[in-house]
Amino acid sequence: MVSAELTAAAISLALIQAHPAPAAAQSAPAIASDCEGPCPVTGSDSSGGSITDVANQRFNQMITNRVLGTVLLGVNEQVNCSDCVSAFGSAGSFSAGIHGRKELTPNLSLLAGIAYTQYSEGGYSVTSAPIGAFALRYDFVDWGSSRPFFDIGTILSPFEKVRYSRSYTTSLGPVSLVSSTNSSDYGVYGRAGWISRLSPRDEVAASVEVWQLWQRVAGYTDPTVAFNPFDATIATGTDRTNLVKVGGQWTHLFGSSVEANINGGYVQSFATHSGIVATVTGDGTVVPTIGNQGWFEYGGRLGFRIAKGWVADLFVNGTAGPQPVGNTIHGGVGLRVSY
Repeated sequence: MVSAELTAAAISLALIQAHPAPAAAQSAPAIASDCEGPCPVTGSDSSGGSITDVANQRFNQMITNRVLGTVLLGVNEQVNCSDCVSAFGSAGSFSAGIHGRKELTPNLSLLAGIAYTQYSEGGYSVTSAPIGAFALRYDFVDWGSSRPFFDIGTILSPFEKVRYSRSYTTSLGPVSLVSSTNSSDYGVYGRAGWISRLSPRDEVAASVEVWQLWQRVAGYTDPTVAFNPFDATIATGTDRTNLVKVGGQWTHLFGSSVEANINGGYVQSFATHSGIVATVTGDGTVVPTIGNQGWFEYGGRLGFRIAKGWVADLFVNGTAGPQPVGNTIHGGVGLRVSY
C-alpha cells in the first residue's frame, strides 16, 4: 500500500516538472517583422529630391558668374568717362583681373576685361574659373547732356572646375555627397538706357537690359562612398535662362578727390530650363524644373584720386532675394589709371 502511494507521488512530481512554465515566467518572444528577410532601405524619393537642389545650385552659378562678369564691363563706373584701365582683386568670391574702356570714336567705346575667380554659394564651389567680357557702347554725345545710349556684349567663362553637393536621408541614416566636374558659362546681352549729366559733378542713368545665359556641365556620377544606396548619374547637359533687368545708377564727385557710385536694379528670369537628366537608383529618371525667379542686384564704388589720373577704388556687388539666387556679396579693391 505504501509502495503504491510512493509510486503515484513520483509520477505526479514528474508531470509537474514536465509541464511548461506559465507565459509570464517565460522571456518575451522577438517581435515579428513584416519583411520577408532583411527590410529594404527607404529614401529613394529623398535622393531624387536632392537632384532639384543640384539644379538650384547650377542656376545660382549662372547668376553669380554673370554678376562677377559685369564688374569687367564697368557696372560700378559712370556711363561716360575717359579711357581707363583698372586692375582689381576681390573677396567674398576670390577674384583678380584687369578691365578698362577705350574710345573708338566720339560715340563708340569698347569695354573689356579678363579675370580669374573662385567662389562658393549654396552648396557648390567653383574652384577655378577664367572670365572674359567685352561690349560695345554707343553714346549719343552729340545730343547734349541728356541722351540715350546702347550696349551690346558678352561674358565668356570656359574651362571651369566645379563641385556640386547633394544630401538625402534614408531609413538607415543620412547620405552626403560631393561630386566634381567641369562646366562653361556664356552670356550675351543688350542694354538700352538714358544718361543725364545733371552737373559737372553728377551723372545719372536708367536702363533696361535683356540677357540670355547658357551653362554647359559635363556629366558625372556620384563618388564611391561606403553608403549610398540610391546613387545617381547625371548626364552632360546645358542649363539656360533669360533675364530682364531694370536698373539705374548715380555717380557723384565729392570735393575734388572722392568719387562715389551706387547702382542697382530688379532682375526677372523667364524661360528657364535645367539641363539635368539624372538616373537615380530606385527612382528612375529625374528631370528637375526651375520656375521664374526674381531678385535685386546692387553695387557701389568709392574712388579716391591719389594722383593725377590715378584712382584707388573700393567696390561691392551682390544680390538680394529668395533662393536659389539668395543673398550674396562680393567686395574688392582696384587701382585705376585714366589716360
